[in-house]
Amino acid sequence: MGNLSFLTRAEIESLGPPTPEELVETEVSEAFLRDLALKHVAALADPTTANVAERIHLPLALTDELLYQLYREKLIEIRLQSAIGLTRYAMLDLGWERVARSHTRCGYVGPAPVTLNDYAHMMRLQAAPSRPASMTNVRNAFSDLVLPESLLQTLGCAINSRSSLFLTGLPGTGKTAISERMNAAVSGAIWVPYAIEIDGQVIRIFDDHCHQRVDGKTPDEFDRRWVKIQRPMVVVGGELTLENTDLVWSDSSRFYEAPFQVKSNGGTLVIDELGRQRVSCTDLLNRWILPLERRIDFLTLHNGKKIEVPFEQLVIFSTNLDEKEFVDEAFLRRMGYRARLELPTAAAYGEIFRRAATARGLSADDSVISHLLRKYEGSRRPLKCCEPRDLLNRVSDICMLEGQTLNVSENLIDLAWENYFGKGHTYEHYSAAPKTQVQSAVV
Repeated sequence: MGNLSFLTRAEIESLGPPTPEELVETEVSEAFLRDLALKHVAALADPTTANVAERIHLPLALTDELLYQLYREKLIEIRLQSAIGLTRYAMLDLGWERVARSHTRCGYVGPAPVTLNDYAHMMRLQAAPSRPASMTNVRNAFSDLVLPESLLQTLGCAINSRSSLFLTGLPGTGKTAISERMNAAVSGAIWVPYAIEIDGQVIRIFDDHCHQRVDGKTPDEFDRRWVKIQRPMVVVGGELTLENTDLVWSDSSRFYEAPFQVKSNGGTLVIDELGRQRVSCTDLLNRWILPLERRIDFLTLHNGKKIEVPFEQLVIFSTNLDEKEFVDEAFLRRMGYRARLELPTAAAYGEIFRRAATARGLSADDSVISHLLRKYEGSRRPLKCCEPRDLLNRVSDICMLEGQTLNVSENLIDLAWENYFGKGHTYEHYSAAPKTQVQSAVV
């Protein structure tokens, strides 16, 4: 497992993954690394040791060693030998032939990968934050939401356990908003590799769409095959299928893309709108029983080989369906925590409205909120947590259209209500257009 097995979590956080001093310390096949270096030489307009080292993310001395071996095999030639890092190379015919053969097996051209063992070790080492979340952390993470204290306590326990949370409730009660903020309560960044190598095949892990780099806070010297990121949060919804949970192989690029649950390792995975996927809910839930119980997942290479990868994230299942309709007891037993979100009281709704207004730089006085609550009562419409935001969005739209300063009044609330919940539009106030305008419209 190289140097990583001897490091503690605190050392990883302060020093980062240690830089390999010998090629053998990478534990990746030297033949694979030579082929990868050759691909970089072939792809560069001006291949120098420094340029290749920058792209392969290995130390200059190790990159120079790989290139010298390629030179000894007569795959590349030295065009200009200079100070270390400045030596220039050029491809030879044998080199182009080797690159073509190499691409048929694996087309990956990027930072040198790490081993699956090193990746698994690092994910397990970093899974739990070095400092558990406190109630203060939890309140800060959800400070823009109005939530019962008992729910905050449940969320805090789920965050620290890094297990799973089954979140249910009617539409509009805040399930998605809560899920999106869970990750914010977990402290610290983590290190993930750009890619991992297995039997000459590559699985790309780092993804700019899922992972946010931590800039300016990394050690000066570390193994640059790893990148420091904020704890990731990955959300999947109704588009999810069982095929999405396995490795994605590309016939054109000839390497794998890690599935979403691997990219969420060390962070939070939200499976939203559970029960509305195109796949059977039973099949989908059965897919997660083993990973939730054993903290490992199994993926399949295109040659049929199964590999074991860590399943180290907080998993949130969110649904507005009744759990009894589609979830069996065997699955619920494996849930770490369960929470059902109820509709807000009038007082809670008023506070949600005030906060939503304040976020827009508005002031909502008690008379406006009382007027709005009377409209709910008169129409026998249930109060929902999402509706203050939506109604205020309509208020903003009306003010923009009318060219007036953004404000909240009873009249604007009435107009926003009609536009949000719908109203029949009659021709009582119809005024005919000027004759010339009607004629032009007919023409």
